[in-house]
Amino acid sequence: MNVLVNAGPWLAVPPPGYGGIENVVATLVPALRERGVRVVLASVGSSTLEVDELISAYDEGQFPHLQKPYNQVMGIAHAHQARVVAELRARDDIDLVHDHLEVVGPAVLSALAGPPVLHTLHWDLCKHPAFYGAFPQSIAVNGVSESQLARAPAALRDASLGAVHLATPLACQDVRAEPGEHLIVMGRVCHLKGQHVAARICQKLGLPLVLAGPVSGLQTRAELDQVAQDPDHPLHGHPDVRYHLDQVSRYLDGDLVSWIGAVGGQARDDLYASARAALFPIQWDEPGGTAVVEALALGVPPVGLRRGCLPEIIEHGRTGFLTDTEEELAEWVLRVGELDPEECRREARRRFSPSVMAERYLELYETVSRR
Repeated sequence: MNVLVNAGPWLAVPPPGYGGIENVVATLVPALRERGVRVVLASVGSSTLEVDELISAYDEGQFPHLQKPYNQVMGIAHAHQARVVAELRARDDIDLVHDHLEVVGPAVLSALAGPPVLHTLHWDLCKHPAFYGAFPQSIAVNGVSESQLARAPAALRDASLGAVHLATPLACQDVRAEPGEHLIVMGRVCHLKGQHVAARICQKLGLPLVLAGPVSGLQTRAELDQVAQDPDHPLHGHPDVRYHLDQVSRYLDGDLVSWIGAVGGQARDDLYASARAALFPIQWDEPGGTAVVEALALGVPPVGLRRGCLPEIIEHGRTGFLTDTEEELAEWVLRVGELDPEECRREARRRFSPSVMAERYLELYETVSRR
């Protein structure tokens, strides 16, 4: 099978730091190629993932432009997708397109008389109600959790072939680190992730907490301070920046609670693997939960609010704790010692390894190809 995987124009694959969809693609593609799938990757020219072919409209990721007004950036995704269409029109050996580009991907591909398409939904499906409410039925989709699909408009559910849970390469590795005392929230700093709740809980309990992740693409404290001190900076009023400054920074005491910015590579794995627990006080119905899967793979018990995909990933009392309120979350944090880290690792290997995700996608590819 020859598959064109459309990752979009925003970040390289794999991304240099934070990058949810691009990390998913970087996890899936090697497992597909191990199973004999030939992959043409549509990304940016700086992508370093080993593939059979790379096509691009841009040399570098266009993510920094997303903060600009819409009339300045609306052509970026379309220029990338025009490159994909040109490739599909110029050749007849692509058996299937696996698309990951939000809205623009299925909108353009549905108008093209080309190979069959599977479009993966990575985001909140309450967005784009007019588009999703009349979704083109020539495009098949899959979600990244059943709870995500349950909230989808009827037209989108009709086009769905089901859910494929996210995976992590950490599930088939044995990454260990010296145990520490800290708890951790790993991921983009924004209100939806609930870092302020985790900080409030840990200050009350007297437990050290590390917040790791970028703020609106800002990787370090120096970068954030520069934005905070310049009212004319285009990111000064960004919701994620305001959230950090107004709701998170009050808890950063230099003692119990710290924000270390973005961290990647081995340093990230060591920081994560050495945590006592990973906290997920999410303030929305999380669709995918990559950080939860990574915590399990590293043997770090997840403790979170019972929302979104978390009940599909975490088995309460065996591989983590789930609750409904901040007060109960604080109580369960004190009981993480009752959970077996090895059980978390076993669950990750069984359910969230790249091979499991690849086999599931191969099933969907076959289904789409027969339609």
